[in-house]
Amino acid sequence: MKPHRLCMTHHLVLAYELHNKMEIFRPHKAYPVELAQFHSADYVEFLHRITPDTQHLFSNELARYCPVFDNLFEFCQIYAGGTLDAACRLNNQLCDIAINWSGGLHHAKKCEASGFCYFNDLVLGILELLKHHACVLYIDIDIDVHHGDGVEEAFYFTDRVMTVSFHKYGDMFFPGTGDVKGNGRKGKFYAINVPLKDGIDNTSFTRLFKTVNLAKVVETYQPGVIVLQCGADSLAGDRLGCFNLSIDGADLLVTGGRGYTKENVARCWTVETGVLLDTELPNEIPENEYIKYFAPDYSLKIPNGHLYSKGLQRNQNWKTQTANPILERSRCKSWKISIASNMHRVYGCKR
Repeated sequence: MKPHRLCMTHHLVLAYELHNKMEIFRPHKAYPVELAQFHSADYVEFLHRITPDTQHLFSNELARYCPVFDNLFEFCQIYAGGTLDAACRLNNQLCDIAINWSGGLHHAKKCEASGFCYFNDLVLGILELLKHHACVLYIDIDIDVHHGDGVEEAFYFTDRVMTVSFHKYGDMFFPGTGDVKGNGRKGKFYAINVPLKDGIDNTSFTRLFKTVNLAKVVETYQPGVIVLQCGADSLAGDRLGCFNLSIDGADLLVTGGRGYTKENVARCWTVETGVLLDTELPNEIPENEYIKYFAPDYSLKIPNGHLYSKGLQRNQNWKTQTANPILERSRCKSWKISIASNMHRVYGCKR
């Protein structure tokens, strides 16, 4: 989750000259009052005040996997502000696609940090989008592959937000939620969970995408805007290539997410920026400030074609057990893109 991966992504985007096809803007740092639109005021104040020097006083309040570091609150303000501004640009029809690779911290809860996520910028962004749109479709394809529990929990009792999450489930895997039976409370099937076994490769993931038929979900739910979370760890290739939805009439907000192999994260998000711009990128990475991190082959393609490789092959009945119930639930151009980043930059482009 180190911000360094965002610098690497930014320099790759510049090296491939993708910024010339987008608008770039500098988002504001989210104000405490904006963060409190979802999070409790006490929790916002707690994160504002805690420092590495004082964290020992709050050992009971600190969540697992959420370290305290210098300038933590400012870091949170930056990534949350990027998603909020991206949502505002979509609401004001300043762009059709908005990207914030620094955002996508989907585990944070109303009063609790979780899984390296402190403030849930996705929930904040969706709340902003709901000011102008009757309904929002949230799709979580976090290939690192954790369930988007914070977003699902926030909107579990409303039909104005449908959440779809592809994630690993079982064997005490964090966060331990996301069973296929979890489908929302107000009405049914406004939460769609696609739990995966112990591993999935690119071919199986693409096949699963086609089987679940997200195009049918979009057609049936008819969202005004789609929010797409793209975590990226150990991924060989991009997911937007198989995210082949007909989204005419629906704007798109794209965020990053978890991902720990920083050079692979930078590769993945650069490829996905190219996909959103309908631009094929050469495999040889151009000269840039971080070129040494991509040695020895200096290739944009991520080595090794698997995330982890046992899952769907190990369960021959996966289609019956997982895909078919989801299918039942799914039944109920030139782009303007703006991209925001943790480096206080956002890029943009128009239909």
